[in-house]
Amino acid sequence: MAALLIGGAALALIAFPIVVAVMLGEAPYDLLHVGYPGVDVAVITTSLLSGAQLATLVTSGALVHLLFLRDAPARTARYLSEGFEITVLRIASGAWAVCAGALVVFEALDSNGTPLARLATPSALPFLWEASYAPKAWTISFLAALIVFFVSFFSERWTGLMIPLWATGIAVLAPVVSGQVLVGPDHDFGSDAAIFQTIAVNAFFGAALVAVMRVVSGRLVSPLTLRRLFRIGVVALPVIVVSDVIIAVFKLAGGDIAASLTGWLILAGFACLVVITVVFVVAAILARRGKLRAGHITGLLSLAAVAVAGWTGVGVAMTRQPPPQYFVPTSIEQVFMGFEVPDAPTLGVLFGQWRPNLLFLGIAAAAIIVYLVAVRTLHRRGDRWPLGRTAAWIGGWTVVVVATSSGFGKYSAPDFGVHMIVHMSLNMLAPGLLVLGGVVTLLLRASRSDRTKPAGLHDWITWVLHWRVLQFLYNPLIVFVVFVGSYYGLYLTGIFGDYMRFHWAHQLMNLHFLIVGYLYYSLIIGVDRPPRPLPHIGKLGYVLAAMPFHAFFGVILMTSHVIIAETFYRYLDLPWADLQAQQYLGGGVAWAGGEIPLMIVIVALAIQWSRQDATDARRKDRHLDTGRDDEYDAYNQMLQRLADRDATRPGPRPTVREDTHS
Repeated sequence: MAALLIGGAALALIAFPIVVAVMLGEAPYDLLHVGYPGVDVAVITTSLLSGAQLATLVTSGALVHLLFLRDAPARTARYLSEGFEITVLRIASGAWAVCAGALVVFEALDSNGTPLARLATPSALPFLWEASYAPKAWTISFLAALIVFFVSFFSERWTGLMIPLWATGIAVLAPVVSGQVLVGPDHDFGSDAAIFQTIAVNAFFGAALVAVMRVVSGRLVSPLTLRRLFRIGVVALPVIVVSDVIIAVFKLAGGDIAASLTGWLILAGFACLVVITVVFVVAAILARRGKLRAGHITGLLSLAAVAVAGWTGVGVAMTRQPPPQYFVPTSIEQVFMGFEVPDAPTLGVLFGQWRPNLLFLGIAAAAIIVYLVAVRTLHRRGDRWPLGRTAAWIGGWTVVVVATSSGFGKYSAPDFGVHMIVHMSLNMLAPGLLVLGGVVTLLLRASRSDRTKPAGLHDWITWVLHWRVLQFLYNPLIVFVVFVGSYYGLYLTGIFGDYMRFHWAHQLMNLHFLIVGYLYYSLIIGVDRPPRPLPHIGKLGYVLAAMPFHAFFGVILMTSHVIIAETFYRYLDLPWADLQAQQYLGGGVAWAGGEIPLMIVIVALAIQWSRQDATDARRKDRHLDTGRDDEYDAYNQMLQRLADRDATRPGPRPTVREDTHS
C-alpha cells in the first residue's frame, strides 16, 4: 500500500511535469522571446519546482498540526516535545531550503533563457538574478525556509512556532504573486484569488499530507485531529475550488478551454479537485453515520494524497507554458493595474464605478462572519454583548470594503489624491471603529479553557497575548514610531513608486495601513486590554503627539515641487491627470484627514475617561452600601484614636512665679 501510494504520488507530482517540460521543448521560450536554456536547465528547474512545492506543503502541514491539531491537554500543549510532526517539520523545511536555494540559481537561468554554462562567466548570476522576478521570489522562500528549519530545533513553546508560521505564509506567497498571475488584463482578480488559494492549499492539503504520512508510518491519527482537519477542509475546500475557477477564467482570457495546453491542464486540475471533494464528502457521510473505520480513513487519505500530488504536479506543469492571457492585447494601465481608468475621478465615478477588491472583500467577510458567530455563541449561552461593539466592528469593515472596492479603490493607484483618501480611511477611520469592536475580548468570552482537555481557541489567544515577541512589538513607543514613520518612509523615498507597479505590493501597502492603524488606536480607545495599557492622560498625550507629524507631512506634500512616484504616473500617461494638483490634494487630505480623525478620537477618549470615572464611583458606592468597603470607617477610627490619645496625654505643669522683695 505504501509503495503504491508513494509511486502514484511521485508519478503525478514529478514525472508528469518533467514530461510536459521535455515535450514542450523550445516552444514556450520562443513565445516569450527568450533563448532556450537547454533541456538540462528546463528539467532541473521543473524537478526543483515539484520538490519545493511538496516540501512547502509538508512544512505548512506540520506547522498546522503542531499548532492547531494536537490532542494534548492544555496544561501540556503549550510546550513542544520531540515527536513525529517535529521531525517532519525539520526534514521538510530542510528539503524546502535546498530546493528553494537551488531555484534561486536555476530560475535565474530558466526565466532569462540562459544555458547552465553561462554561470562560469564572472558576475553572470547577479545580473541574471536582477533581471527577473522569479529568483528574487525564491530568495525570499529560501531565507524563510532557513528560518523555519533552524527555529524548529530550538522551539520549546507553542509560541515559538509563530515566527516560522509567519515566515512560511510570506514565503509561499512570494513565488505565486510574482508569477503568471502578475501578467495580463484583470490580473488584480487573478492575484487575489491566487493568494486565497495558496493559503487554503497549504493549510488543508499540507495538513492532510502530514496525516497520510502519519498513517503510512504506522501511527494513529486521533479523532480530535481528524475532526479539526475536517473543519479546516469545510472552509478551505470551497475557497480552493472558487479561487481555481477565478484563476482559470483569468488565464484563459475568454478563450476556449480546449484550445490551449493551459486549458487542458486546468481540466486536469479540476479533475483532481473533484476527487479530493468526493473523498471529503464520503468521509463526512461515513462519519455522520458512525461508520468511519480505520480502514476507511487509511484508504480515503491515501486517495486524497495522490489527488493532491496530481493537482500540485499539474500546477507545476502549468508554469512551463505561458497561459493565454499573456498574449491578449494589453494597455499600459492594464499592465500595471489590471484594468483601465478612462474617466476622470469625479464624485460620480468614485461612488458609482465599483471594482471588487477580492482580497479585502474576503478578509472583511471572514472577519464579520467570525465575529457574528462568536456573538451568537455568547447569546446562546445567556451572556450579553453590547450592540454598539458589533455595529462598530461591522462599520469598520464596511469602511474597508468601500475604500478598496468602490471607485476610490479603483482610482487609488492612478490618482495620488484619491490614494491618500484611501490611505487615511484604512489607517485612521476604519481602525478607529474596529478597535471599538473588542474582537479579542469577544473571542475569549465566547471560547472556554479547560487544562484537562485539548487546547483550543481560548488557550491559543491567551498564549499569543502573553508572547514576549508580541509584547515587545506592541510597545507604545514602537507602535508610535511605525505609525508616524510609515508616512515619511513610504512616500518620501522610492518605495512608493516601486510598489505602485505591482498589484501585490499595492495590496501589501493597504494591509500595512490597516494593521498599523489598528495597533495605534487599540492603545488609545481599544476595548481589548493591550500588554502595556496607557493611563488616560498618557493616551491623550499619545494622540496629541501624532498630530504635528501629520500636519508637517501634509505641508511637505502640498509645497513640494517634486512629484512623488512621477515615473509611475508618467508611464500611465492618463489624459485627465494633473500630477501637481493631485499631490496638492493628497497633502491636504494627509493634513486634514490626519487631524480630524484624531480630534474625534480625543472626544471618544474623553467619553471613555468620564465613563471610567463614573464606573469607579458606582463601584465605590456599592462597596460602601454593602459594607464591604470599610476604608471610611477605618479613617474615622484613626481620627478618634488620635483624639483620645491627645485627651489622656498629661499636659505641662504650670510654672509658679515667686515674688521677690528687696
